[in-house]
Amino acid sequence: MIAVVVVRAGQLPAGGAEAVAECAGRALLAGSGLAEAAAQLTGIATELTLVELGDFQPAAWAHGLAPLLAHEPAVLLPASPDGRDLAPRLAGLLHRPLYAGATAVGPQRIELARNGGRELHTATPGPEFVATLQPGVRGVEAHPHLPAATVGAVTVHLYPEARDPLVLDVQPPDPATIDLAEAPRIVGGGAGLDGPQRITQLAQLGAALGASMGATRVITDRGWVPHERQIGTTGVVVDPQLYIAFGVSGAVQHTSGLGDPAHIISVNTDQYCPMMQLADLAIVADANATLDALLDLLAENAS
Repeated sequence: MIAVVVVRAGQLPAGGAEAVAECAGRALLAGSGLAEAAAQLTGIATELTLVELGDFQPAAWAHGLAPLLAHEPAVLLPASPDGRDLAPRLAGLLHRPLYAGATAVGPQRIELARNGGRELHTATPGPEFVATLQPGVRGVEAHPHLPAATVGAVTVHLYPEARDPLVLDVQPPDPATIDLAEAPRIVGGGAGLDGPQRITQLAQLGAALGASMGATRVITDRGWVPHERQIGTTGVVVDPQLYIAFGVSGAVQHTSGLGDPAHIISVNTDQYCPMMQLADLAIVADANATLDALLDLLAENAS
């Protein structure tokens, strides 16, 4: 198998390193700033092919990359926004099935998350296929003693006839709309919140902190937030640098989907709940009152 990873200005996408690890270190990096991205795969990659292509043009890239990948039986992309855009185009040009949203990929077995992550389906692929791997589900650990990867550069010609949209501007990530799997900061709400108005407060606090808003399954089951904002093994698997939990007890289905945050702050009246035990800073207080107080402080500082 080989991983195809779209790189923007030297930045690996969410799940990029995981896709490379799933392919035993074999990867094709396409985009810009590839040397910088390759350095981020030290201890993970064993064989890298670098294809400098500049700005992302999925239709043109697919036509250029397909001939390079025709001899590869299995092609794997991270299910990042760019990966989800490029994968079906490659599958179409290579005349192969696409297995989207996989949690594990192998030559003889693919596990697929379906029905909003509530079901896990197993597929037996044919000899050739394209798949996308959900970020955060596999995890990856660099091996410091792994030999340096062999690196080669390839030039491809893009097809000017390919129909790509005209990109007028690339906006910086918006915490309110960014995929939770890619959010570096998250404020989360759980069963301890006393009403749907608290979700609006969480979003306001998140905007002030440059953080995305997420929730537990209890909150999504109440209909207060859409399923794509649910954190956990039955929702979105995340890996933020900072996670602030308001009224989250810390059920295993939730904490198993948290990844390995560098910092966790938990606000809960139950000092012995699992989320408080995981926290770097545990605040024994009512989550609703704490939200009110924080927003009052923000309003005072803004005036």
